[in-house]
Amino acid sequence: MNVLNKDNYSLKLNYPLSVEYDQAAYVPMQPLPKQISVNVSGDGWSLLQKSWLNFNANPVVYKVQNPNEATVINPSALTAQITELFPNLRVNYVVSDTFELSFEPKIRKIIPIRVDSAGINIREGYVISSLVNVSPSLISVDGPVSLIKSYPDTIRVSVPTPKIQNNYDENLPIPLPASPLVEVSHRDVFISFEVAQYLTPPPL
Repeated sequence: MNVLNKDNYSLKLNYPLSVEYDQAAYVPMQPLPKQISVNVSGDGWSLLQKSWLNFNANPVVYKVQNPNEATVINPSALTAQITELFPNLRVNYVVSDTFELSFEPKIRKIIPIRVDSAGINIREGYVISSLVNVSPSLISVDGPVSLIKSYPDTIRVSVPTPKIQNNYDENLPIPLPASPLVEVSHRDVFISFEVAQYLTPPPL
C-alpha cells in the first residue's frame, strides 16, 4: 500500500482511439488505428486506476480535416487530449509508430446489366419467345476512385443452364470483383424469359 502512494512511476497505457473523417466523401485505404499507446507518470494509485479504467473509457477522437493530404496522425494533438483526460498524471509522450493514414475520394458508378443472349443454350426445337427480363437493369458501386475506375462500363451476365426448354426465371450472381472497400447495391440479378417449342409447318 505504501508503495502505491509513491510518485514518479511510469506506465504505458493503451487507450481507445476514434478517427473521424467525412465518410460520404472519402474511403480509408488501410485499416484505421483503433487505439493509441501513451507513456504517463504519476503516483502508484493514479496509475493503477487508469490502467484498469482505460479499457472502458470513451475513445480519444482525432478528426481528419483534409483526408486528401493526411498521411499520419499528429501525435501532438493527441497529447493535448490525453492530458485533459489524465489530470492527475503527467503525459510524457504518445507512441506514434502505427499512425499512418491513407484516404482516397469516394465516387459512385452506375453500371448497366446485360444478359449474354447469344450465349443462352436452348434445346433444339425450342426458341426464346419473349423479351429477356433483367432485374435490376442497373447497379451502383461506391468506393475509392482508383478501384471504381477499374470496374467495367457494362456487365454481361451469362445464363449457365444448358438445353433450356422451359420458361426460365433464376437469380444469378453478378460477376464483379470483390473488395471490402467497395459497396455494391446488388450482388444478384433476376433473369427471366419464356421458351416455346418451335413448330415445323406441315408440308404443302
